[in-house]
Amino acid sequence: MVAGIKISLYWKCQLIGWSCAALYWGYVGYTGGSFNWLVGLLQFVSDVLLYIAITHLYRNFALANGWDKLALNALLKRLIFAIAVMGALYTLTTLGKIWLFRMLLLTGNRYSFHTFVEGNGLNILMAGIRLMSIWLLAYHLYHYAIREINIAKENAKLQLLQKDARIQHLSAQLNPHFLFNALNTIKSLITENPVAAKRGIDLLSDLLRSGLYNGEESMVSLQAELNLVADYLEIEKFRFEERLDYHIELAKELAELHTLSIPRLSIQALVENAVKHGISKFKAGGTVSVQVRRQHSSLVIVVSNPGSISNDNPSTGLGLKNLIERISLSYKDEASFSLTAADSKVWATLTLPL
Repeated sequence: MVAGIKISLYWKCQLIGWSCAALYWGYVGYTGGSFNWLVGLLQFVSDVLLYIAITHLYRNFALANGWDKLALNALLKRLIFAIAVMGALYTLTTLGKIWLFRMLLLTGNRYSFHTFVEGNGLNILMAGIRLMSIWLLAYHLYHYAIREINIAKENAKLQLLQKDARIQHLSAQLNPHFLFNALNTIKSLITENPVAAKRGIDLLSDLLRSGLYNGEESMVSLQAELNLVADYLEIEKFRFEERLDYHIELAKELAELHTLSIPRLSIQALVENAVKHGISKFKAGGTVSVQVRRQHSSLVIVVSNPGSISNDNPSTGLGLKNLIERISLSYKDEASFSLTAADSKVWATLTLPL
């Protein structure tokens, strides 16, 4: 059994639209008197085929030159030129085929193509400009509307993912295990090292404040993100003591770029994952290393920790899945994330466009 042929919406609109237009022109000719059915049939078929060809060639040209991705103002400027060119093509095509059919199939007065153009050229040109204007505006406005709807959907999804990241970050800081350990660590430091205890309280306050009050922005400066990471690792250092060492390295040329922004909680998610699945799993602990460097036109963030991963499904955590979805929506194919392991060490690499 032969499967049914699927026709795209574009081709349905092309076939139905130009068929309806050709039927209307045929009806006008039929009601005008002295109608020739053979000429009418040829006119119908040629109208549908030729005008679909003209508009389809334009579509291919527009897609090849990225006109479907232009802003509305930039697109409208190009459409003025496109309407003029397509109107002229419509006029030449229509005049040529009508004159040819009349000369070959109809008897009566014979006249030159020049005479036929003088008598009918202006009317056909105006009709062609009207038709092509309608076609071009309908085609581009439809795709512009679809593009705006998709952008709105992606923005809404990105906002939800950002809120999820904020909630996950806050949940991690309010996790009873983390919170009680942090408080107990600070309590033990009160008599032994009051200065360190005070510092621990300040760090814990900053972490909770960042989750409660600073979670609305989707992008933050690179330095602000690194400051948050440093606070988190410092308070975890109080808890793990000699089991945790950490190192944060920022390339000098990036430190001077004060306007450089990255997705909020992007590095933090990688570091929390490193502590949770790396340091806490090993009795001897280890070192969490954060390196931020520039590679050509990309920002490369590498977080390493002791541990191992499953090669079949290396990134199943909610935090990492959220991060991957966020960078995919924000940067499309210009960003990437990878998680690799070797020699009892794990590297999480996040690459973002500068």
